[in-house]
Order: sequence, then structure tokens, then C-alpha cells
Amino acid sequence: MELSESKKRMLDSTGHLLAIGGPGSGKTTIALIKAAHEIEAGFLSCQQRVIFLSFARATVAQVADQASSLLDKNIRNRIELSTYHSFTWNIIKSHGYLAFGREPIKLLPPPEASARLAAIQSSGTDNALRQLLEEERLLHFDLFASKAGELLARSQKLTSLLLSPYPIIILDEFQDTNSDEWKLIKIIGQFSTLIALADPDQRIYDFRGADPKRISEYADQFTPTTFDFSDENHRSPLCDITQFGNDILSGYNRGKNYNDVNIERTGYYQDRDYNFPLKVQVLNAVKRCKQRDNRNWSIGVFVPTKALMATVSEYLSSERDGLPRLFHEVAVDANGPALAALLIASLLESSQQIAPHKVTVQYLINHMRGKKGNGNVSQSDAQLCNSLESWMHSGRIRGSKREQLLRFCKEITDVCIDRRWTGKPADDWRFVLRKLELIDLQPLVNIISDARFIRLLNKGAILNQKLGDMWQLNGNYLGASEAVSEALLQEHFSMSVVKPLGIHLMTIHKSKGKQFDEVVMSEGYRSGRYLRNEANGPSDKDILEARLILRVGATRAKSHTTILTPSGNQSCRLLI
Repeated sequence: MELSESKKRMLDSTGHLLAIGGPGSGKTTIALIKAAHEIEAGFLSCQQRVIFLSFARATVAQVADQASSLLDKNIRNRIELSTYHSFTWNIIKSHGYLAFGREPIKLLPPPEASARLAAIQSSGTDNALRQLLEEERLLHFDLFASKAGELLARSQKLTSLLLSPYPIIILDEFQDTNSDEWKLIKIIGQFSTLIALADPDQRIYDFRGADPKRISEYADQFTPTTFDFSDENHRSPLCDITQFGNDILSGYNRGKNYNDVNIERTGYYQDRDYNFPLKVQVLNAVKRCKQRDNRNWSIGVFVPTKALMATVSEYLSSERDGLPRLFHEVAVDANGPALAALLIASLLESSQQIAPHKVTVQYLINHMRGKKGNGNVSQSDAQLCNSLESWMHSGRIRGSKREQLLRFCKEITDVCIDRRWTGKPADDWRFVLRKLELIDLQPLVNIISDARFIRLLNKGAILNQKLGDMWQLNGNYLGASEAVSEALLQEHFSMSVVKPLGIHLMTIHKSKGKQFDEVVMSEGYRSGRYLRNEANGPSDKDILEARLILRVGATRAKSHTTILTPSGNQSCRLLI
């Protein structure tokens, strides 16, 4: 690979480093080459490794794929790829007893946490999580960094011991670190050499604590040698996609034409769904990709919100517009499917439970409260949950529809209690699904809708194997709910992510760190907009966030990006 002069200088630099650059500028590539350079030069002992930390498993998988084509196998074996969560959990797992005592701690999966915290205001979430840890020994993922930091801060000897295998630590997407992660980094930077990779214009996670001052704080704390690769583009070097991404930040894109970025204004078509133009553009992208490479192509379809993603997914899967169905993967939020899986698993083990009817109702409550995450519970769902909880204590409930829901919950639980299971987990799981599909009440319809996204019944899947082992050992499914929780946790820590091929639908936030041959982006007409409060006068903060979001989404493409916005007065003002 041909390296620029600044990248050559980075290879020869010592001490803490900071690499700044936009999408495709080669930050990850030079970081891997730098790691290989240090290993080959003998700066690490035979037991030491370089560790590369990123936020998303998909990014780690992409880096692994890049390393396999870039580095010798012996060098690759000395570079450890991990997420921040996995890194901090390993610290807690090995030495957490120093902070929490000898009594074991259980992890609280995010979907279950969403159900537990649904009624709590966001400002009180941190206190609630700490209370769950103190009173119930349940540790949420959001506390990993702070608890790992507390452990390291207590003992320099412990910190030196834990970090001695990692004399060099690469920090990917550094601009997205929150305050707890930054406190941890300040500690580990005293014992290991840090290489921070950052793009200030890809900071789209302010809601989780990312701070625009973070890069300057790193510079003040560690006085790193800084390298700016902003003028380099290796993802789409012959295209003007990166130029569009840079222009959108300043507004220079308005009225400007690009070869590889198309802005399409869409309207309503007679007898056509609003998403018809999106499907047409995806089909056009598929055609172009197949002309370039008949097999190994990928298309990212991005929308601003989860609600719009569900609508688009349903439409792409239909043939009602006369166009073919488009098979696609959906980067669906895990909360709803995970909580639906827990309810189904509880029904599998209902004959072994105490008060099984109440257990079914409790899992239904958990699904309604936690399916959307972040405490996003509708008023009607919240009221229904309160009524169901009241029934669990008093045995009384008011309202014919609520009585009907309870009756259905009792009936399906009784069916599962009396059922002679086959011992084939996939078949028994599908039996429960078929019984739920017969019920036309919205809370249970939502369970079925979310259950369609459960990808845990494939041959060899963790859950399928656990349920099978359970049956072989006991002749029943006692512990199925716990098996689901464990499977979801193992999936969260797993680094085995398949290279994306075909069509992948996701929110723009989910696209961060990924890349596709082509990208097609679309927004809603009144809701699900790129720019929040478009019609009512967006704030300066809304506009900045929308510019950053559009840049991130558009620059995921290697060869072509198509951006759809409504026509006329509804067009996104940042695109016209």
C-alpha cells in the first residue's frame, strides 16, 4: 500500500498519538500498520499484544477483515480486536470482587434493563442502575466503564498488572467516548501508549455522552503527536462522495451537482405507496452493483428512525406495487425481539413454573415497557401495564379488553402446560408462535411482530443448542428463559460478524463504522425526517446534528449514494 508522507511520519513516531481524518481517510489502516511496525521492531515482549478497541462489533469484524488482507498471520495473532464493552467487562470479571465483594454479580442485558427502567426519567437512570447493582447484584452494560475505572483507580499495582499485556492501545471512534470512558482512558494512558483515531465530524452520539471537547481534552492530557489525514480518501478515491460529505457540513452542497451523489425529490404517486420511489432506487442500485460484481456486492438502505425502518422493511418485502420483493437484512433494535424471545421461552417452561399464568403476564408487561428502549412507552401501554400489575397483586382488573387479554394469556399458558413437547427446540418454539398468531390483540400481535426478527433458531445457534441440551438432560425446558438471557449476552460479546452482502436496512445511526458498495437514504414525509422540527423551525443544534448524520450516512458508500427527500415545500432544507 502506498503511504502518504504524513502516514510515514506516524510510523516513526513514539509516545501517544492522535490520528484525525474523515471517512475512508485510512485511520484504521495506518493504525494497524503502526501496530505491525512496533511488533516487528521488537518493542513488545513475546507475551504482549496490541489491542484495538471499538464501539461496535460490526466495526471490529470489518477491522478483522482488513487486517487479514493487510498483515501477516503471525502479526495478526499479536493484535487483539475487541469492543470497549468486552475490554471493560474482562477487567470487572477478573477483579470485580475487589469492588463488589465475593457475592456473584449477574449481567443485566439491555432489553431487560429497558423494561426495568421504563418508568424512570432519563436523568435518574444512572442512580437506578447503581441501585440495581447494590440491591440485586445486577450490572448493566452502561456501568462497565465507570466500574472498571473505579477498580483501576484504586490500585496502581492492579492497573499495571492488567495493562502489562497491552503496551499499545488503539482507541477507535475516540470522539464518541462518554465521560466514564474518558475517565478510564485517562488512567490507562498512564501505563500504555495510546493511539486515538478520531473524526470530529462523525460525532453523532451526543445523547450517550460524547462531548465536542473530547479530542482537545485528549490533546491537553497526553500532548500526543497529531496527524491529520482529512485530505485523504481511500474508500471512494475516484468519487466525489467524500466531497459531498464535507460540503454538507458547511452548506456548500446546496445547488451543487455531484457525479456520485444523487439527490432525488420524491412525491406521492397515484395508487403507489410513499416508499415506492425508495424501492425503485434500491432496485437501480442492485442493478448497478450486479453490473460491477455479480456476487460480492452490498447496499445500505438508511432511514432516520426505527419506526420508519419497520415501515420500509414491510414495504420492501411486499409485491403489492408490482415490483419484486427485496430480501434484506434488518439491523433491528434488539429490545423488542429479545423480550419477545423471553416470553416465548417462559411458555416453553410453564409446566415447571410456580404461578405460570402470572409469569406469562409479567413477561408481557416487560415486553410492552421495554420493546422500544430508552423508556419510550406509550401512554396506553403504560396504563395497561399498571392495570396488569394491579391484577397480579389483587386478582382484579377492569375493562373488557383487559379481561380478554388476561383470558388469552391464561389460555395459551394452559395449552403450553398441557403440551407434550417434542424435544426439538425449533419445532416447539414454532408451536408457541403459531398459538400466539391466533390471537388478535395488539400486545400479543406485537410479540409476534418482534419474534419474526429472532435469529436464534438456525442450526448450531447458541439458544437452539442450550434448549436441546436442557431437554436431553432433564426432559423439559426448565431454565429456558435464563438460557435466552445467556444467549443474548453471548451474542452481545461475540466478535463473529459476517461480512455484509446484499441489502441491509438500518437507521443512519446504526450505519456508523460500516461501508457498502452503494447507499440509498430516505426520510419520511412528516415524521422520521433527517432534520428534526423541519416544519416548526429547527434549532441550531438540530441543524448541526442533521448535517453530521447526513455526512455519516452518505459517506458509508464506496461508489454511489442516493438521497431521497420529499418534493416541494417538504424537501429537507439542507439538501436543496
